[in-house]
Amino acid sequence: MNPIGIISKYYEPDSKAYNLLVTHSRQVADKALAIAANLPDHNLDMGFLKEASMLHDIGIFLTDAPGLGCNGRHPYLLHGLLGRRLLEKEDLPRHALVCERHVGVGISKKDVLNRGLPLPPRDMLPLSLDEKIICYADKFYSKNGTMPPREKSLDDVVDGIQNYGSDQVDRFLNWHGMFS
Repeated sequence: MNPIGIISKYYEPDSKAYNLLVTHSRQVADKALAIAANLPDHNLDMGFLKEASMLHDIGIFLTDAPGLGCNGRHPYLLHGLLGRRLLEKEDLPRHALVCERHVGVGISKKDVLNRGLPLPPRDMLPLSLDEKIICYADKFYSKNGTMPPREKSLDDVVDGIQNYGSDQVDRFLNWHGMFS
């Protein structure tokens, strides 16, 4: 499977959105693969980790995020759910779940209901070790349009997550203990 080929089906190569997505996804993939290399006892599928990391944000073009070169009609929060739908059509169900479950540090049904989020009322939390690694690695890189993007510090990542509650911070710090 060629993730760049799939991305190219939905993004104009060399567009702002394409360049941001591919750069960000490569950074996430590199970090995810480095983490997995330090967990040899888990027999992780490095090919899947790389592919899923490259495709985890494929749904951003469907969102209203002009700063990223994305002029869709949906709120950015939905990019994971939209990416899941795209990858299910591509017959990539495991990759699709990574899309849906990587947003934030995962989104619980309770969060959807309590915050009135425009998402289906269900848990969208990383379950597999692969999903957790990709979600964790993703938090260290922004798609803010500045090039070259740099890796965030742990403090910067935690500061960004704190706005969403202590349980999200705790989940991330638990992963940090497992992966650092």
